[in-house]
Amino acid sequence: MKIGGIDLGERAVVLAPMEDVTDMSFRLMCKRFGADMVYTEFVSSDALIRHVNKTRQKLTVAEEERPVAIQLYGKEVGAMTEAARICEEASPDMLDLNFGCPVKKVAGKGAGAGMLRTIPLMLEITKEVVKAVNIPVTVKTRLGWDAENLVIVDLAERLQDCGIAALSVHGRTRSQMYTGEADWTLIRKIKENPRMHIPIIGNGDVTSAEICRQRFDDYGVDAVMVGRGSIGRPWIFREIKHYLKTGEKLPDESFEWYLQILKEQVLQSVERLDERRGILHIRRHLAATPLFKHLPDFKKTRVSMLRAETLAALFEILDTLPDRYIFQKNLL
Repeated sequence: MKIGGIDLGERAVVLAPMEDVTDMSFRLMCKRFGADMVYTEFVSSDALIRHVNKTRQKLTVAEEERPVAIQLYGKEVGAMTEAARICEEASPDMLDLNFGCPVKKVAGKGAGAGMLRTIPLMLEITKEVVKAVNIPVTVKTRLGWDAENLVIVDLAERLQDCGIAALSVHGRTRSQMYTGEADWTLIRKIKENPRMHIPIIGNGDVTSAEICRQRFDDYGVDAVMVGRGSIGRPWIFREIKHYLKTGEKLPDESFEWYLQILKEQVLQSVERLDERRGILHIRRHLAATPLFKHLPDFKKTRVSMLRAETLAALFEILDTLPDRYIFQKNLL
């Protein structure tokens, strides 16, 4: 699969953009385990053109994580084109337009998935951003605003006509948020449209190597995007790539092996921010990881872990786990 001149190979598996999740340290971790491409957190066009320092910091990319896309969102043509040029100066491999974020503070203000209610404006923004930069421009969106407005098959073709180099589709409507099951049937219809020639990336509920392969086999997508299934579990890319290559499940590692990866994430988060903010940031990964999910009588320990405010306190809790629990196979 190629996006512009960037060759991601056959059956590429990519890390989805996620706010407060896909910072550089997590992107590098997922890349280390086999992600073929990674995306930054969401970048606000309005904040970027106002030179908000925290937003500018999101543009920093490392050579080791390439290919990497910066994801941009907004609802005004001028702001989006100006911000797109600023993003290009950061030298990403591509620019992704976020027309899919469903959260109220984004979609409720007309950006992200809110663009699904103003499709002419979405298309105008896309066309003007494509003209404004010299790197590939891609789009990530959803099936439609709600079940009565499943517009994605027609919209995909119209976005392609705007000049985008690839399209990612999350198999839910905005109204669904993240509830219910992702429906990939319309994603398959996009792929079956003979007028479509750009790569199509499917997204939604990919939480195992087996599911990822099923998405490729049943829906014909060019790539699969992994989002929430990677939080607290960056090694999922290693499992997926092995399964796609061999058809066999990768043997489990020891409990200590997985725990060490999580501890590395904690240390990287603290190094990037500081001790207090770094621990606050990483709590989402610790809360979501399947590593602790099936450990008996873990609730009290989990509460203590998520309340820890220093590295010493957090690592003291984590370091007791291998001694207190027997790792249960085939639960990751």
